[in-house]
Amino acid sequence: MAQLRSHPRLVRKLQEALGDQLCIALDDATVVEIMLNPDGRLFIERLGHGVAPAGQMNAAAAEIVIGSVAHALHSEADEDRPIVSGELPIGGHRFEGLLPPVVAAPAFTIRRRASRLIPLDDYVAAKIMTEHQACVIRNAITSRMNIVISGGTGSGKTTLANAVIAEVVESAPDDRILILEDTAEIQCAAENVVALHTSDAIDMGRLLKSTMRLRPDRIVVGEVRDGAALTLLKAWNTGHPGGVTTIHSNTAESALRRLEQLTAEASQQPMHEVIGEAVDLIVSIERTPKGRVVRDVLHVESFVNGHYRTESYSPKEERHVA
Repeated sequence: MAQLRSHPRLVRKLQEALGDQLCIALDDATVVEIMLNPDGRLFIERLGHGVAPAGQMNAAAAEIVIGSVAHALHSEADEDRPIVSGELPIGGHRFEGLLPPVVAAPAFTIRRRASRLIPLDDYVAAKIMTEHQACVIRNAITSRMNIVISGGTGSGKTTLANAVIAEVVESAPDDRILILEDTAEIQCAAENVVALHTSDAIDMGRLLKSTMRLRPDRIVVGEVRDGAALTLLKAWNTGHPGGVTTIHSNTAESALRRLEQLTAEASQQPMHEVIGEAVDLIVSIERTPKGRVVRDVLHVESFVNGHYRTESYSPKEERHVA
């Protein structure tokens, strides 16, 4: 009970340290990311406007911000534990804070949770993807294909994943969906949904093993970034098709290579065939100076004779490429 009573006080302390400008930015649906550099300079990225300077924050206030988040996460922030990762107590936004000695002075980044779901039709209207690409994605969803969304940092992978999951819910409203994440970013309006989160003691691999006992129809992983990728692929291959995940990779083809690297962390044997069987569609999104764009939609058919058999749907040429 004492912890519950202290939460409003913690939030007020955090709001005071952030200041009015950043608190307003956290309520702004156009804001993507808030960044504080060790030199005290603030930057804010907004949709359609890119990154712009946003004033200064002194080191003392930054330390309070990082310490408050650590406290909310039941952790500590000091020289021995200079990295704080988790959800901001305000709004559940993704937070990464750094203290000396890993940086010269306190620094942090806040990735704002998307407050509005952007449907696939809006992606087409904004020319982020083509009508044909959207059709390919919808067909993959109704066919219960496993979809991997790839992209670099800040490319919009999670936002696109939310759009895909919304289509999943619309096409199969009775499916039981299990969502696994490090921090809560996936939005899902399904009636039968269970969301699980990693912790210091429970990693993604352990969550995936538990998920198999929770009777999932579809398994969604916020992002695969370690050997747990192999557990996910095996789950998709053994009676749980129609899943969605994201992966940090700049192209659709390199997403396959990245999966090879991740599965190698958990197995000494190459997993090309497992990847070729489990992954059906890779949607590659990237951030360009003119905005985000779905660069490629790659249908993965199989892995045969040392090569992945694929079909590509690129925005410039609506044709199949073997």
